[in-house]
Amino acid sequence: MTAPASSAPNTPLTVDIWSDVVCPWCYIGKRRLESAMSQLEAAGTDLSDVAIHWRAFQLDPSAPRPGEHGHGAGVAEHLGQKYGGGLEAGQAMSANMTEVAAGDGLDFHLDDAHVGNTLDAHRLLHLAADLGQENADPGLQDRLKERFLQAYFTEGLDVSEHQVLRDLAAEVGLDESRVDEVLASTAYASDVQQDQAQAQAYGATGVPFTVIDGRYGISGAQPVEVFAATLERAIADRGPELLTMSSASSDAAACGPDGCELP
Repeated sequence: MTAPASSAPNTPLTVDIWSDVVCPWCYIGKRRLESAMSQLEAAGTDLSDVAIHWRAFQLDPSAPRPGEHGHGAGVAEHLGQKYGGGLEAGQAMSANMTEVAAGDGLDFHLDDAHVGNTLDAHRLLHLAADLGQENADPGLQDRLKERFLQAYFTEGLDVSEHQVLRDLAAEVGLDESRVDEVLASTAYASDVQQDQAQAQAYGATGVPFTVIDGRYGISGAQPVEVFAATLERAIADRGPELLTMSSASSDAAACGPDGCELP
């Protein structure tokens, strides 16, 4: 997979987002990007040609699959073991993250979330991108991404279980036979690996990591105003160089292979 190309003025403005479906800051970052776009549209900015692409980034590619040791462990228990302090400390971390998410309109129930591998979810997100192109439905991948995030963070569903993935994909309109074909094979596994490699080539060590128009990099769940300002700049000045955007007055939290930053 090559790097997302910089766009000419007469081509769609691309927003490539590397994230995982079990990354809390990724869900928060998604909401902040959406809020930024809504604010710009309300102010009269035309975002009709913005194309959002979700790219795979597994925080823990070695996470257990269904039937493997450790699969289904509670997130609070897992956090307590990873950072120390046991279950009580893990529950406190989950409560802090839940409070931050609520500030962005998200209803987290991390006490119900479980540990599992996300490779198959990412493979289905690649399928959704292809089906969206085939069926002239550019929002299909975004709807599936949202459904996976909601299922994991709000509903406590195990997004590593094939039946759960089938049901969620069908809800948003994916062809069930194509979903079954992908889950029964290794289709799109190389695309997931290539996404991860591209993120590393950009220098991203955690997610969310957003690249707008192949030029402007946004690391972490930046404030709404950073997303809005970066989109405005990309629209006004489209070019080939990747620039990193951040807020001097705010810490932007992210999740990495060693875990998620705590609020």
